[in-house]
Amino acid sequence: MILLTSELRARLLANNHALRAAQRENRREPDHVPVVKLFNPCGAATWLISDIDPDGDLMFGLADLGFGAPELGYVSLSELASVRLPLGLGIERDLFFEGRFPLSTYADAARRTGSIMEGIGLLHALPKGGAT
Repeated sequence: MILLTSELRARLLANNHALRAAQRENRREPDHVPVVKLFNPCGAATWLISDIDPDGDLMFGLADLGFGAPELGYVSLSELASVRLPLGLGIERDLFFEGRFPLSTYADAARRTGSIMEGIGLLHALPKGGAT
C-alpha cells in the first residue's frame, strides 16, 4: 500500500511550512489536525501524522506502539514502509480517517485512555465540535 499519496504529502508539507514560518517569525506554533492515520494491521501500533519534513521522510505526529504510553514525536516514513508483517502485510493507511481535532487534543485523549484508538473513540463520541 502507498502510505502517502501525493495529495496527503502536499498537505503534510504545507503543515510543515506553516510550522517553520511560525518558528522563524516567533509566533505560536500551529497545532495541526492530523492528516493521516497509519496502523499495524496485525497489532496495536497506530500513528496520527500531522506534518512531514521537506526531506520527505521524517514525519511528526502522535505514536502509539501498543504499550499504553502514546507520545508525540518523529517517525521515519521509510522505516514504516519497510516493516514486514505476517502474511506479507505491512503498515497500512486508514483510508477513511479524517482528523476532527488538533493533534494536541488527540494526544491528551490518548494519554488519558492509554491508546490512540481508545482516545479517538472517546473524542468521536463527543457532540460535534466538543473537546475534552
